[in-house]
Amino acid sequence: MNGGEFMVRVGRKEVVAAALPVQEHWLPLSNLDLLLPAVDVSVFFCYKIDIPDGDVDDEEEYFRGFGSMVRALKRGMAEALVSYYAFGGEVVSNSVGEAELLCNNRGVDFMEAQADVRLDGLNFYNPDLSIEGKLVPKKKNGVLSVQVTELKCGGVVVGCTFDHRIADAYSANLFLVSWAEMAQSKPLSVIPSFRRSLLNPRRPGFYHPSLDDMYVPISSLPPPNPPQPGADHLISRLYYVSSEQLTLLQTLASGGGIRRRTKLESLSAFLWKMVAKSADVMENADKKTCKMGVVVDGRGRLSNGDDDKTALMATYFGNVLSIPFGEKLIGELKDQPLSWVADEVHEYLKAAVTKEHFLGLIDWVEAHRPEPAIAKIYGSGSSDGPAFVVSSGQRFPAVDFGWGRPALGSYHFPWGGDAGYVMPMPSPARDGDWVVYLHLLKGQIKLIEDEASHIFRPLTSEYLKLADFPPLIS
Repeated sequence: MNGGEFMVRVGRKEVVAAALPVQEHWLPLSNLDLLLPAVDVSVFFCYKIDIPDGDVDDEEEYFRGFGSMVRALKRGMAEALVSYYAFGGEVVSNSVGEAELLCNNRGVDFMEAQADVRLDGLNFYNPDLSIEGKLVPKKKNGVLSVQVTELKCGGVVVGCTFDHRIADAYSANLFLVSWAEMAQSKPLSVIPSFRRSLLNPRRPGFYHPSLDDMYVPISSLPPPNPPQPGADHLISRLYYVSSEQLTLLQTLASGGGIRRRTKLESLSAFLWKMVAKSADVMENADKKTCKMGVVVDGRGRLSNGDDDKTALMATYFGNVLSIPFGEKLIGELKDQPLSWVADEVHEYLKAAVTKEHFLGLIDWVEAHRPEPAIAKIYGSGSSDGPAFVVSSGQRFPAVDFGWGRPALGSYHFPWGGDAGYVMPMPSPARDGDWVVYLHLLKGQIKLIEDEASHIFRPLTSEYLKLADFPPLIS
């Protein structure tokens, strides 16, 4: 068995609505929400629930315990949706075709499932086999769907899928923490804010012309190329990178200490070189370019030191993102040292980590409405050269619903664009290590594994310390 060959049986399905009545109302999407395509994001948490050895009564107690876990999750969900009512609504189109949120307490589709696999038997390295279509739900209705899966021998996986137009990762993390608090009958530590006025355009509006290169109306994009037989395709993989390797990359990217680059800049620069090198097989490769974007959260930028605004933005629920990107010749990226590439990453990020950048982006959307627009790099990755986006998941929470911290938590985001997607997250197994989700072309993954296997190591149950999983009760 390769850890992906198992059956999942979905049993009970129901809709969990808010525990208290929600006054039906319309919530407009902000200008920054409108930049997101209609894509869904998944996240999953794997829990190791110990079963005492050898006693049938203990086994029966566990199965009763799983039922109580599900009841706690549903109760917590119903209570969390009172404050996070956006996740219990529906996305609809207004009279000009823009998406809006109908907050009608439609509720969240909630499924219970069983899988005939142990937690330590899952193929964590290849989520296309073990997670996609099995342990995270396909969202069919509403904004959020949840699937709780009982594994053999005490494993539980909580999988969620949500509409990215309604929430970015920061917002989803707020909800996940609040849901866990409600499941444990604790008070909410954060009350979310849906004040769209925080992201209102200026009058008159103004934006820097560089935003025309960063975002584009969807109508200006060329039609997608039809899939070619035997063409390379995007796949998802999970790795871990040790703290020692991250420190070494940071030292190299910082030019031996001449200037300090962050770990995210350093890892991103390394991947930019790798992806560029993988494009050597393309015709006239050295004349083509390779693009890399980095997702920037604008909450701190828009606050700009204002304590009141900082407090408001810290609880704001919605998308507050920009995706600046760099574009360099493939030959340059291959030949230049890592420190040069890291400098390029640092330079193109500088312009996007300011208050003015985000205010300008809000104004840019306003100037183009109601025509839908998108980050230019989302539609990149073609015959012109490869492209991918890096998004930091370092704020990813270790969500404890009442039965301990997860053995693994990860985003799963095969986002449907032509570009690849990368998200590094903190490791649950070893402080300072990162778990890294890669959604890249198969050829790019192969080159990374061939040339950087000492850095990107496949995520395994042994690394996650699941090898001492309790034995099967007979």
